[in-house]
Amino acid sequence: MNPASLRWKIAALVTLASTVVAAVVGLLVHRATWQRALDIGAARARTALDSSLAPAERPGGTPDDVVTVEELPDALAAQLRPGRPVIWYGLDHRDEPWMWAAQPYGSDGSQAVSVQISMGSELLDLYALDRDMVKAALLALSGVVPLSVLAAELPNRRLRRMARTAREIADGNLAARTDAGGRDEIAEIGAGLNSMAASLQRRLLAEQRFTADVAHDLRTPLMGLLTAGQLLPDGQATDMVRDRIGVLRGLVDDLLEISRLDATDEQPDRRPVPLADLVRESLHRVDVPAELHVVPDQGDPTAVTDARRLERIVANLLLNARTHGAGPVTITVGSRRIVIRDHGPGFPPDLLANLNEGQAQRFRTGRTERGRGHGLGLTIVLGHARIIGATLQFANPVNGGASVTITLPD
Repeated sequence: MNPASLRWKIAALVTLASTVVAAVVGLLVHRATWQRALDIGAARARTALDSSLAPAERPGGTPDDVVTVEELPDALAAQLRPGRPVIWYGLDHRDEPWMWAAQPYGSDGSQAVSVQISMGSELLDLYALDRDMVKAALLALSGVVPLSVLAAELPNRRLRRMARTAREIADGNLAARTDAGGRDEIAEIGAGLNSMAASLQRRLLAEQRFTADVAHDLRTPLMGLLTAGQLLPDGQATDMVRDRIGVLRGLVDDLLEISRLDATDEQPDRRPVPLADLVRESLHRVDVPAELHVVPDQGDPTAVTDARRLERIVANLLLNARTHGAGPVTITVGSRRIVIRDHGPGFPPDLLANLNEGQAQRFRTGRTERGRGHGLGLTIVLGHARIIGATLQFANPVNGGASVTITLPD
């Protein structure tokens, strides 16, 4: 069990509050009980003093319990005043508790009538009461702690369900929902989470539909442009038109591929793939000048994966290196690992953080990035990597450039 979980925090808070309440109540009961014992002792001492003074009221009589002032405790003697009784609680020379009642006697003030009432039994009773209260408090806490843990388990369980749902949404399952029953604050959080997921799902579906619709709607006029471009007479202007048509065709193909990645539920076609041969085919197809290195002592590295999707990942990364980076471009092939490295300006820090979290912003462009582009190539790379289970690590090496490490699963 996690000691830092909300359940144990609530249990600790309830235990602390119960302990404070028990301590305050115990202190109040202790003080009230002892004060009552002191009041009763004072009344008994005053009655005993009156009984000792009674004989002096008869003609020629003398009071009982006459002592010298020096025999009295100093604190009591200091309070004596002629004609006025003093009630005082304190300890004698044996540290035993007594309630004293004294009154000066005689004209010279050297004598006093003094009586003592033992408070030992009352003090022992108070100690016994304190022990009983401590036992009762511990017994109550032994029941309060488990009950508080059980009481905190229900909201804690609901919060854990919401946390799981939030993680599912973060992992891309926007159809995940949590039980938002009830009318408390946790239910409000759940309702807000469900509303956020529904809104994100609607926006993503709208974006996917828009991407797919635009790509399909562009196919027809694009094919017409391709045909018209082939019919134009050769020349510099024609070459520029054909080049731009080629760029537009690549953009439409990327949009179509992204729409398929968004909607696909197919499983990858896994089979043994010679990685070095696959990289050579990608280099030949995209026509990117690069140096291929195979890790020594590993022969011809082979991995079980989807060759078509992996080749698409490598090709897009090579195109990205050619467009936004600078030469030389190197490819290192090892066991279940392909590293593509260029020597350009590197990835922007914000883009680098998003890529390593598996996110790529579509249609992102600007002069502050590694060149200019529509940002679809990396989106396609991340989509294919997700399907085949590959891990991508984007980095800016300390000696410049940018590198992408493709790690294939076992």
